[in-house]
Amino acid sequence: MFQQITHLTTAEQIEIITRELIQIESINGTSGEVELANAVKQWLQSFPYFKKNPMYVWEQLIPNDPIERKNVYAFLRSPARTSKTLIYHAHLDTVGIDDFGSMRQNALNSDALESYFKEYPYNKDVQKDAHSGDYLFGRGSVDMQSGIAVHLANLLYFSKHLDELPGNILFMINPDEESQHKGVTTAISELNRLKEEENLDYIVAINTDFITPMYEGDPHRYIYTGSAGKLLPSFYIYGRETHVGDTLSGIDPTLISAEINRRINNNLDLTEDIEGELILPPSCLYQKDTKMAYNVQTAKSSYLYFNYFIYESTAKEVMDKLESITNEACQHVAETASKQYKEFARRTKLPEANRKWNIEVTSLENFILQLEEKGLNPRGVSNRVVQEHGYLDERMLCFKIAEELQQLDPDKKPRVIIFYAPPYLPHNFLNEENEKDQHLLNVVHDAIDHINEQTNEVFSLKKFFPYLADGSFLSLHETDHEISALVNNFPEMDTLYPIPFSEIRKLNVPSINMGVYGKDGHKWTERVYKPYSFEVLPLLIRDTTVRMLTSVGNFKSNSLNTKEDKRLF
Repeated sequence: MFQQITHLTTAEQIEIITRELIQIESINGTSGEVELANAVKQWLQSFPYFKKNPMYVWEQLIPNDPIERKNVYAFLRSPARTSKTLIYHAHLDTVGIDDFGSMRQNALNSDALESYFKEYPYNKDVQKDAHSGDYLFGRGSVDMQSGIAVHLANLLYFSKHLDELPGNILFMINPDEESQHKGVTTAISELNRLKEEENLDYIVAINTDFITPMYEGDPHRYIYTGSAGKLLPSFYIYGRETHVGDTLSGIDPTLISAEINRRINNNLDLTEDIEGELILPPSCLYQKDTKMAYNVQTAKSSYLYFNYFIYESTAKEVMDKLESITNEACQHVAETASKQYKEFARRTKLPEANRKWNIEVTSLENFILQLEEKGLNPRGVSNRVVQEHGYLDERMLCFKIAEELQQLDPDKKPRVIIFYAPPYLPHNFLNEENEKDQHLLNVVHDAIDHINEQTNEVFSLKKFFPYLADGSFLSLHETDHEISALVNNFPEMDTLYPIPFSEIRKLNVPSINMGVYGKDGHKWTERVYKPYSFEVLPLLIRDTTVRMLTSVGNFKSNSLNTKEDKRLF
């Protein structure tokens, strides 16, 4: 790769690397993720700096991964021999290509897609962009093979101009961002190992995940100084089944589910109020009863879960809010069911049976305590379910645990159990009240202003990247008490979705997103805008890198690294 790109401009280098990466089908959960990681590692090893320092390129396998996915690292040491280090990171996986339909065979062929979209009359914006020649098409073009390419080009630049580098750069690419984030969560231990053994002081991490227009005609290039977090609040709803011939005597879990969904899904009143930020409401991702086949019995139980972004809120605050909403929903369903049953008895002249309509609402944590107070063993049951049903999707396994716990209770009363399921992402943001964070913000502002003067790009600095990103896992803002509210309401978290909270807290690196720019990420019309992404962005990141490693070093004293280089750095 080095011989192919060394004499080209930065923009030309990035385009060639992006095209090469797009052609590798690195769909999440497939061996293509391994193939792409291997390709990047080989390319890095072709750079003269890394030929001279082979110990500075290495890989880290994801533990217990059936396809042996890996993180790839490269370290560029400043001649100043300083501990100051900036992290470049990006994810290497993409979503699938089924959405390309009849063009599926060309999903990774940028030129074929450009030719196709030039004659595509059904989306004028895509057609216009194809004719412009300013866009590169293909799965992963904007999310985010071009982001990897930008980092590689800058790494190559600094490796050839070490005199311009006042600190170190640690580059890493991670698999599995589009699913369970196993790549970056595995990387946390390696980052901490390097921090301790090599006495590194991580200043900041720069992610190049894609940015996109927020509205039609939006001129801004957005820079994000943090990442939103994510919860998946889930509801196991147990009703009172009945024959349809006696339907009014039952408590229908699908009705409870519908009422909870109505009160939560896309409810803007549940969004956090953060001025100037794109703050999204919770949205329903799954709603289904547990009947497996047709019969004339009403459903016994129902499953429901939501995507719930968190920006400054905690898991405990969200759980308290959802318990309150669910109590209101269940009270409404109970009152309606009771009223309907009484009216049915009046109309039919039948005597009313002694029916109870109360629907209990509980968090998983409190339900487990209830069961333990009855002398039962909910934790043993939970562990057994994982052992026996480990083949299930992680979310379905969590529901299975809730179901078995409900069956363990001898009362078996109608009940909603609220818990958290995978995935979970912390929120990571710069706190303006913190002196060091404010200094980092000032440095970003200076870099943006400088590049604006050179390019006339219109930048807008925001606090939260509006999509999910691996940078969330590099820092932790919640207290131990707040984290316990998550862990205690997350079935078998240590097994199903282990998060090294103490290691993240020890790492504590802010992550800034300076992303490639394009349109339609996760769509078959995905495309990256070359003039900004390949020409302006690398300059912005270089400028930010130098400023961060220079001024932040003055802000905080750093110890020199006097250790000898190790075989696996």
